[in-house]
Amino acid sequence: MKIGPLESKPVATTPAERKAQPAQGPAQPQASTQVDLSPAATALTSTATDPAFDGAKVDRIAQAIRDGKFEVNPEAIADKLIANATELLARKPS
Repeated sequence: MKIGPLESKPVATTPAERKAQPAQGPAQPQASTQVDLSPAATALTSTATDPAFDGAKVDRIAQAIRDGKFEVNPEAIADKLIANATELLARKPS
């Protein structure tokens, strides 16, 4: 069964023939397809920062964890979970 086009050069079959062939570098990729992103995809990949992400706050929390000074507030976590669940249950299915 033949799969794909055959190369014009014969394939080396013995170890001596393989050593005699010059080493080839990695094949250079060639662009064969153009991709156009939708405006929504472009917005997602933009370099704009997410206003919901506060890098300084993340750094402060990470440092507190490293220092062993981070304290978990279970009441605040429970309140947020209840608020999120209430919000999800209040939404009407579409």
